[in-house]
Amino acid sequence: MTRTVHKLFWVWEYDKEEAWLNKMAAMGLAMTGVGLGRYSFQEGTPGEYIYRLQLLQNRPGHTESVQYLRFLEETGAEHVASANRWVYLRKKAADGPFELFSDLDSQIGLLRPVRTLLLALTVIALVWCVWNLWFGLAMHMPMNVGCGAFMLVISALLGYGFVRVERKMRRLRKEKRIRE
Repeated sequence: MTRTVHKLFWVWEYDKEEAWLNKMAAMGLAMTGVGLGRYSFQEGTPGEYIYRLQLLQNRPGHTESVQYLRFLEETGAEHVASANRWVYLRKKAADGPFELFSDLDSQIGLLRPVRTLLLALTVIALVWCVWNLWFGLAMHMPMNVGCGAFMLVISALLGYGFVRVERKMRRLRKEKRIRE
């Protein structure tokens, strides 16, 4: 039986999303598809799969991504679904632990593209905000002022995510220095 669950996660909450997917798998729901805030699950054996998420450098159809995903499949992992550059992977729990980022350098490497994405989106939202506010105030157009205010809120939210990822990266770098 297929079940659809609607749940939203921010891009910087990928670890929470991964933990939630593993919790669902522990309850016997195996993820089969993903969309914007929509997850499809198939009922199965509780605890059968371990899920991991990864942000690829390129889209999943790109040659380098295809080669990387084939490599992961050779290790027993399965590419279940994709959402833009995010890929959802799973492996049978019976096959042992499933870690994509076991060392600090690879964990930091995962966070870099997330941080870059958030920074780019924040800058774009801020530019759009300033343009709309300036245009709206200069031309006495309340719709543009409203749009600019909305984009200011979006910029703040994206900036908050950027700061969260940056702090996590700093914590990992500090831990790396301590271990060295």
